[in-house]
Amino acid sequence: MNVDGSADTLGRWMAHYIAELIDVAERTAGPEKPAAQDRCFSAILELWSHRAEFPKGMRPHQELEPVLRVLESLDTAAEYPRYYPSAQPSENDTLSAEVEKWLDLARGLDYSAKLLIRHCLSQAADLATDKSKEWVRLAEAAGANSGVSEIFIRFISEPEDLDDEVKANNATRKDLEDRLQRLRAFQGLAEGLDKHFQARLDKLPKTNDVSESEEHITHLSPAALNGTMPK
Repeated sequence: MNVDGSADTLGRWMAHYIAELIDVAERTAGPEKPAAQDRCFSAILELWSHRAEFPKGMRPHQELEPVLRVLESLDTAAEYPRYYPSAQPSENDTLSAEVEKWLDLARGLDYSAKLLIRHCLSQAADLATDKSKEWVRLAEAAGANSGVSEIFIRFISEPEDLDDEVKANNATRKDLEDRLQRLRAFQGLAEGLDKHFQARLDKLPKTNDVSESEEHITHLSPAALNGTMPK
């Protein structure tokens, strides 16, 4: 047996053991058959729990791991901010209206950024699921309810995948309406910052490289970037 870490000895043993249990269950009849099937079910769940320890190149959803690593910090239901959480004032701090305005702006941008980034990652995950679809089907059938697989299933499953068509349509509508509302709020916040930065820029003295800087800003404008957005 290979013990240098390049082979999953335990996983292979469990797979052979499960194959034997399945063979026994298929050949068993009468009142003993349910017990034989239960042994198969338990062994399969144990193998599924072991999946996180699979060697590199053998783990289910491995191509999604870079995407999944950032999901927790992008949870839009979480109260804490994604960016600079330590810089948030405490509840006992007395803040001026001007300070509150900027903090509200920061919170709005933080939430909108999490929403937009999460959407982009969901699209990336959806494109990376070809090798994982069978694992997802087996995980759902086995009732897997912990670890990366649960996160993966909940993250890439669109409302359209739900069994009840009416619930799926309602969930899709609610999700899209929320995303549109947040996106439009983000646009408003970005426009406010645009005016703020432009006002500061207008107050600065002109320099010889102004035209070059303005050209650079033009290249970074939403209109210029729009042509590079994925469809």
